[in-house]
Formats: sequence, structure tokens, C-alpha cells
Amino acid sequence: MAGGPGLELPSPSLPLFLLLLLAAVTGHTAAQDNCTCPTNKMTTCSQDGPGGRCQCRALGSDFEVNCSTLTSKCLLLKARMRSHKSGRKLVRPSEHALVDNDGLYDPECDHEGRFKARQCNQTSVCWCVNSVGVRRTDKGDLNLRCDELVRTHHILIDLRHRPSSGSFNHSDLDAELRRLFRERYRLHPRFLAAVHYEQPTIQIELRQNASQKAPGDVDIADAAYYFERDVKGESLFQGRQGLDVNVHGKPLLVERTLIYYLDEKPPQFSMKRLTSGLIAVIVVVVAAIVAGVVVLVISNRRKTGKYKKVEIKELGELRKQPSL
Repeated sequence: MAGGPGLELPSPSLPLFLLLLLAAVTGHTAAQDNCTCPTNKMTTCSQDGPGGRCQCRALGSDFEVNCSTLTSKCLLLKARMRSHKSGRKLVRPSEHALVDNDGLYDPECDHEGRFKARQCNQTSVCWCVNSVGVRRTDKGDLNLRCDELVRTHHILIDLRHRPSSGSFNHSDLDAELRRLFRERYRLHPRFLAAVHYEQPTIQIELRQNASQKAPGDVDIADAAYYFERDVKGESLFQGRQGLDVNVHGKPLLVERTLIYYLDEKPPQFSMKRLTSGLIAVIVVVVAAIVAGVVVLVISNRRKTGKYKKVEIKELGELRKQPSL
């Protein structure tokens, strides 16, 4: 039935236009709110990339990071130093966190965000590091040369879970940890060599030679560092606080963590690298050897002296006897 003259029906396109406009504004606002780096909390993000793309840069270095994978350990250490200097409150480590004897330093990273072979502190003290950023030589001055960045190809993560966690099935624990490194840390399954378990000790072996690592593969050094921060309750992922791993409904509660690094070439340390305890043992052993030698010499001298006295006495008695 047609409408009469002068009767105008409401245009259906006007409400649709308003809805589309509202959706566009809402979507733009939501995109702004979602402009964060899910794999690295220590970044500043903004939509100033090409086409309004969300772009995130690491604190301390302003290095643009790829938020679809893990950030290199070198850039993460620089970010921690930046957070400390700017007055940001650092995440408090757990009571079981290990202290780095060399302290937290502000590393030098190359154009790919990896550690440079030589690192120096704010003075003229320098040292050589491996691909994990761990010192592998004695400390020297600015003349110290580090010809190459030696790769860490084997990482052993040694954990001890709390007694309250009870005992885990080895197969279930192995499967859960492999899933964790594959899904959360984006590490290719071939780089997780083995998971060992003898209650309460768990050992995770990561192996990755330079020839095995393809472009785009996560480095075992970065995966191990992300895992370590999760264990300490200092997760680098957005929305996470700690490890939060369950094995068949039972939480994995870790009370101690030790990480060992094996390089493709042996480290170069002198006697200065020895700990005070080991030096004390060496001193005691050397002192014992010296004391033993001294006692032996004195004992031999006493025996020789007695022999000479007896010999002199016998000669004297012979002289007293009358001549024939």
C-alpha cells in the first residue's frame, strides 16, 4: 500500500550509517587499548607504525621488538637496568632466587639485539661473555679483546619442587613441560632434548647448535631466561605472574632453581676465578705437604745426629783401650 502525498518513511540507511560509525569508533578505541606486547611487559607500545599498526619498543634501548615471539635476553637485561634507573619498582624476586655474583649490568647489544662478545661496566672494567651473557673470562681493562661470541649450546635447568607437591608421574611431567616450552616459549620441540625426574629433582635439557638454529627459531638462551623469570614469579608475559603449571591437576611448586650453561668452547679463567673456599682448601693442602716435608727433614736430621754421636762415642772408647 503506497503512502499518501507528503508522508515520508524513515530512511533505513541513516541508522545503519550511525551503527557503522559507532562500530568504527569502538573498534579504534579497542585497538588502542589492545596495543600491548603480549610477550614482553617491559615495552612501550603505540599505534605509530605503518597504517596505524601497534608498534612496541623495549625499555632502555628503544629497540623495536617482535611481539609474536620472545625478546632477546640482552634487551631484557637492558630494560631491567632502565627500569631501575627510572625509579620503577622492580618485581621482587622470590626467596629462592639465586644471586648473580657479577651483579646486574647494562649490556651492550648488537643490531639484532644479541649480546656483544665484550661487555664493560660504567668504568674501564671489561670481560668476555657467551651467547647467554654469562661471563666466561677474567675481568680486564679496555684493552681486553674478545674475538668472538662463543655460543652456549647446552643449558641444564635443575629444579627442585616442594615436598607438598607430592610425586609426579614422569611421563605426565615430561609431556607438560614439553607443551609449556612449545606453546608458551615458542621453542621448537627438537631443542628440548630431555626431561629427567627423580623426586624432588627435575632436570630440563635444552640443546641447540648454531647449525641447528634456523631463522625464526627461538634461541634456547631466551627460552631459559623466560622460564627462569616465570619460576621466580617475575613473568615477562602480559597477564601472568609466575609459572602456573599443573600436572594432572597438581600444581608444580618450585622451591629452588639452578641453571648451568655449557659453551661450544671451554671458558678462560685463571686462578683468580677460584672461590675463597677452594683457595682455602688448596692453602691447607699445601701447608700440610710443607709441614710433612719439614717433619721428615727434622726426623732424618735427628736420626743422623744420633748415629754420629754413637759413632764418635765408639771411636772414643777405642782410643781409651791400651795399645798392643
